[in-house]
Amino acid sequence: MTQPPSQEPPQGGFGAPQEPPPGSPQPPQGPPQTPPPAQPGYGYPQAPAQPPGQAPGYGYPQQPAQQPGPYAQQPGPYAQQPGPYGQQQPGPYGQQPGYGYPQQQYPGAPAPVGPGGGGSSKRKPAIIIGAAAAALLVIGGGIFVATSGGDDDKKPIAKESGDAKPSTSPSVNEGNGNGDGVGRGADGDLNAGRKSGEAKVLWLQKNDIDLPRNGADVYGPWVIGDTIVKGMYRSVSGYSVADGKQKWTLTLPADLCAAPSQPAADGKIVIGVKNGTTDKADCADLQMIDLNTGKAGWKKAIKQNGTWDFLSDISLAISGDTVTVGRTGNSNAYRVSDGKELFGKPSGICQPFAFAGGSKLIAASSCRISNSETPQQQLQELDPVTGKPRWTYRPKRGWEIDRVYSVNPLVVSLKKDKQWSILSLKQNGSFRSGIVSDKGDRFAPDCGSSFAIFGKSLDGCTGVAADANTFYMSTSPDSSGVARTNKVVAFDLNTGKPKWKAAAPAERTVKPLRMEGGNVLLYVEAGYEKGGGIATLAPTGGTPQMLLKHPASTAEIENDFYSSKIVYAGGRSFIASGRVSARNDKEELETKTMMAFGN
Repeated sequence: MTQPPSQEPPQGGFGAPQEPPPGSPQPPQGPPQTPPPAQPGYGYPQAPAQPPGQAPGYGYPQQPAQQPGPYAQQPGPYAQQPGPYGQQQPGPYGQQPGYGYPQQQYPGAPAPVGPGGGGSSKRKPAIIIGAAAAALLVIGGGIFVATSGGDDDKKPIAKESGDAKPSTSPSVNEGNGNGDGVGRGADGDLNAGRKSGEAKVLWLQKNDIDLPRNGADVYGPWVIGDTIVKGMYRSVSGYSVADGKQKWTLTLPADLCAAPSQPAADGKIVIGVKNGTTDKADCADLQMIDLNTGKAGWKKAIKQNGTWDFLSDISLAISGDTVTVGRTGNSNAYRVSDGKELFGKPSGICQPFAFAGGSKLIAASSCRISNSETPQQQLQELDPVTGKPRWTYRPKRGWEIDRVYSVNPLVVSLKKDKQWSILSLKQNGSFRSGIVSDKGDRFAPDCGSSFAIFGKSLDGCTGVAADANTFYMSTSPDSSGVARTNKVVAFDLNTGKPKWKAAAPAERTVKPLRMEGGNVLLYVEAGYEKGGGIATLAPTGGTPQMLLKHPASTAEIENDFYSSKIVYAGGRSFIASGRVSARNDKEELETKTMMAFGN
């Protein structure tokens, strides 16, 4: 088999901008050669062993038992390997093991934080899609680029359910600014201490669902017109954005186990539901829901591909009228509108394990090769109707696709052992640039697939945003001063180099949510006796401009949401817990689950 040109270390050392050396292979344009047959079991990631003495906290699932068959133990992920250019690279985390690393029971599990998700970490909102971020990603002086190259592999060429039923609205406290304690609960009037220039608290909602002992993840929230929707445990519910009162609820026959980060443009979504209520049930049923009305549409079982299917969690993504179902070694795609299967597992040795949706459909695949210690993965843009690839990009062997921060422009996170790399691709899938940070800058994008075992979502990260030529990412909070603070760094996608840095408001931290009207939309996190808020940052940098300033009088409540997720729509901001759990039933019903602010 023809080997790619050798790649020499770039000049400049650690922290210098790294460009792909001359002769770096481009994405394959024709049918590549087939590598030797794979050894049985390759391609299934391993759950890291429980750290010595680390016991799971209350409310978290227990360590799954070792699986037979395809889950043969692979070498541990923390052995230092040469970087993408062949030289020894410092890990991108910029720290020694143990500093800033949540100890995990398995990939995606949050660090145990004690009964009911308590502890000081509960008061630090993390804007993520899922229950908690995975390991803290930190860079100290440079992000190195894994360029296209390595071995060439073969190119891969319902029934109706029930309707929503009215349900008693959960406990809602409607602050009206009169100090009369409108609404249920012991919080009184939430606007009594509001100052001039601060937004109103529109409503505060408490949990009203009897949850299992381990608690449950929250999916969403999604804003569709005048309704905000979230799913948890065995129901999906819609609430009025104006007053938080429940408009509809749809009861599910079993646990809600997967959902895409965003619904289709018409408000329809497809969620994953377990195919039973026992511990042996798989996340193997799909349910379409119209989020405008709460009415359930088609429902069907995911087509099983082989004996070992569904040994990993599934991840869902929507692009146009297509919903994709990714998991280790298998994939399917269905039409959102009617449930018709559009395409399934492709032929060849490279199989998609996760997808990113939105304006484009991006697939991440693992390729079976003889050397399992240096995996080969690939990125493809797929036609969402046929599943046919429009282009293929392969990082250098050993680098694995971690997340897709943006699909258009395409910005991708890669990892290898303790190394972290961010690269951008052009519209045709060819290499555009590799992001290189200044020395001392550290970053921690908020991503996550909650408690997913082996499987994970590819999209849904916050703390990052991108426009046509710039990638924006917030740094990790710096606590060396009086209070935590950070900044936003803008990177030129054509060169990978930093363009400018913008500091957060004094003693505050900020995180990009998305682009809004040509500006970067930010969440300003609440601080000690300082409310959070929504701000914008010009594409040229400067000082964040507040759009919605949350009241300081409710800062403690705002800070108390566990693994909070932030949504801004129609001039209102919403904060929702990413997971709800408690030590007992009484505390469970007092858990605050969602809060809304507006003018």
